[in-house]
Amino acid sequence: MNNFLSQVFKAFRKPEPTPEPDPGYEEKIANEIEFYAECENVHDLPDIFHYWSNKYLLPMQQRFGFNSPDDFFRTQVQSHCAANNNATHHIVSIGSGNGELEVSVAEYLLDNDINNFSIECVDINPHMLERTQQLAAEKGVAEHILVQVSDFNQWQGKRNHYDIVMANQSLHHVMNLEGLFAAIKKSMKQTAIFITSDMIGRNGHQRWPEALDLLQPFWSELPDQYRFNQLLKRHEESYINHDCSDTGFEGIRAQDILPLLVKDFQFELFIPFANIIMVFIDRPFGHNFDATADWDMDFIDRVHAADEQAIMDGTIKPTQMLAVMKKQSVKAPQLRHELLTPEYCIRPVK
Repeated sequence: MNNFLSQVFKAFRKPEPTPEPDPGYEEKIANEIEFYAECENVHDLPDIFHYWSNKYLLPMQQRFGFNSPDDFFRTQVQSHCAANNNATHHIVSIGSGNGELEVSVAEYLLDNDINNFSIECVDINPHMLERTQQLAAEKGVAEHILVQVSDFNQWQGKRNHYDIVMANQSLHHVMNLEGLFAAIKKSMKQTAIFITSDMIGRNGHQRWPEALDLLQPFWSELPDQYRFNQLLKRHEESYINHDCSDTGFEGIRAQDILPLLVKDFQFELFIPFANIIMVFIDRPFGHNFDATADWDMDFIDRVHAADEQAIMDGTIKPTQMLAVMKKQSVKAPQLRHELLTPEYCIRPVK
């Protein structure tokens, strides 16, 4: 390990409070940094995912004025900056990774004649932050992009400093959610917004028993070649409810994200979606599907229909969300459906 990384690790102690002390915390940190050191495309997804998202997720998003999760962040940030005439718009992104989203937000703001802003990119991985700086320089937005090597389990922003806080698919990597949410809330100005896209299902991205019951009949339909787990390189004759948090932070406290957000923030926009459909379209099994084949598309359509029906009748809860939150009260939050409030979408843990 080089001297720089050694200094990074020395700065990180176990987060407080945590639900259970983890003696392997520093090892998991090391694994996380090593895994993403050479990962230049964090959000690469199978073609079948894009078939599903274009058919079902895109119309849902367009109702609220955006066309993709990245566009969701861009439009929300631009709208908030345009509505608030600040000397400088201070934006922070928690767990920014390679910085593609943050650089695209900067480009979008400049294209819309907003140039009085800075975006702080906070991530534990120095390799990814180096790529952020390189990308920002290539796109001509380097003067607006700052980077900070920091463990978001310990992150403390400046009090009442930020106009916008972003967290894109990073909260499900956080152990100390209570500490992070308290730090975010403290760092937000009274009129600030907190924008996130994340996973809110069971810890480790496992399925709850009721979701497994819904999933199993569809799994039994799959031809053998569709049951090969591309990430773990194994055939799964029966679906294995794998805990992704065993060796790292993937989904480490996913099921606690929504209840804690409901406790700490007021929702201005809440768009929940998807449960068992993600098993078939995400990276482990999604690459087994042909997004142009009739059987494959029909299968995904049927899983999606069953998924939606079960979410709407409360049998299962959504595992994904897009949300905008505030510190202050919100009179009329925008909801995907009047039934699907943040409170309704919490899966009780007994």
